[in-house]
Amino acid sequence: MPRIAVEERRQLLVAAALRVVSERGLEAATTRAIVGEAGMSLASFHYAFGSRDELIDRLIDEVLVVEEAAILPAATAGGSLEDLIAAGLNGYLGHLRADPAREQVMLELALHALRTGSPLAARQYAQYTRIALRSLQLAARATGRRWATPPETVAALLVALTDGLTLTWLVSRDDATAEAVVAAAARAVAALAHPDPDEPAKDEDHD
Repeated sequence: MPRIAVEERRQLLVAAALRVVSERGLEAATTRAIVGEAGMSLASFHYAFGSRDELIDRLIDEVLVVEEAAILPAATAGGSLEDLIAAGLNGYLGHLRADPAREQVMLELALHALRTGSPLAARQYAQYTRIALRSLQLAARATGRRWATPPETVAALLVALTDGLTLTWLVSRDDATAEAVVAAAARAVAALAHPDPDEPAKDEDHD
């Protein structure tokens, strides 16, 4: 294939790995299978990555960047705390609908890590929790609210809710139910906050 920059090569390999894992499972995602999908040689792979594990780490990082971009802007979009949480969850739901294979791969990677004792799952969920915590902090600040429950606990709850939403939607592809779940989850999570006495009062219109 024509000579390409190393970063572009990495991106092509990550995209190929995503397709292979989605279609055939992680066990089938050998280095040879990935380079075959990408139309590259093994030498090209080793020029871009030191190992398959390094490639999988990069894949996870890239998916998380896309997820964060789908969720965080909603945290300061305007409206009540419930509105902002719902907007973030709907942003994630839109991301899930747009590329279900990507989230299916993330689930498979986590389950594989649990089976093999790899630290990958812990790292993956620590990143999920970081994104959730950041979005909750931004939303609370934007609406003059303070978390009555420790924010770390609320973030863990949000990750658990999102996990359930992901798996349920992947199985059913039921958009209406997913949207109803998002609305109920946003109400439940927003109820864990109260007005922040150190912030100016802001409208919390739930009509």
